[in-house]
Amino acid sequence: MRMMSIASGSSGNSIYAGSDHTHIIVDAGVSRKKIENGLKKAEVSPADLDAILITHEHRDHIGGLGVFLRKYPVPVYATPGTIEGIKNTRDLGEFDTGLLHPIKNDEHFLIGDMEIDTMSISHDAADPVAYRFSSGNKKAAVITDLGEYNEQTIDFLRELNIVYIEANHDIRMLETGPYPYELKKRILGKRGHLSNEAGGRLLSSILCGKMEHVFLSHLSRENNMPELALEAVRLEIEMSANEFHGDDFPIDVSGRDEAGMITDI
Repeated sequence: MRMMSIASGSSGNSIYAGSDHTHIIVDAGVSRKKIENGLKKAEVSPADLDAILITHEHRDHIGGLGVFLRKYPVPVYATPGTIEGIKNTRDLGEFDTGLLHPIKNDEHFLIGDMEIDTMSISHDAADPVAYRFSSGNKKAAVITDLGEYNEQTIDFLRELNIVYIEANHDIRMLETGPYPYELKKRILGKRGHLSNEAGGRLLSSILCGKMEHVFLSHLSRENNMPELALEAVRLEIEMSANEFHGDDFPIDVSGRDEAGMITDI
């Protein structure tokens, strides 16, 4: 299995997940050109994509979808609520809506030789999900855009080799920053985004000896900094009750404007 962040942040998101025979992207919230360049780094042609999986219908996750589909008619998988949100997003322009395939928020399905599981997450969208991938004996997951988590979330993320996990904001930067009160309240709410500390606590709950790489994702441009996210997450691991330490695993921040490292497991 191979994983790579094409872009990750409050301004746009897309992540590549693949094997030798199957190629998938999660979300298309950046320009077609940026997705093309990211896939080129992964040595994948956009025409070879088997699927686009959409987590939810917010602009930073679907903004480039229409332009991309007009050039590359790739099947798109999303929950019915997310599909309805995509269809109602007029600035995506015209594209073949027959490419949109509904999936459930607790479904297990196959695309090529990749097994995919979905799980409902707590976010202020119609029907948002996280995705888990399995190929051979390797597992990876993409879980961002959630305001809270529970035991079901932790169970969904057990025994992973790679995880792209949210560390959206530094609470102090958000509270003292320029955002309007209502937006701050939304981000901090149960259907908002995980702070650095909350992301670190979730990560601490799922760490295991199989973990090979952690990527902190969906960082806010205005309310976070990579060094703050890394420090807070590592501190949460150190303070947790599990046996692991903050430097036991490679932890990197997914880049906002450029594709990240390709991770082979």
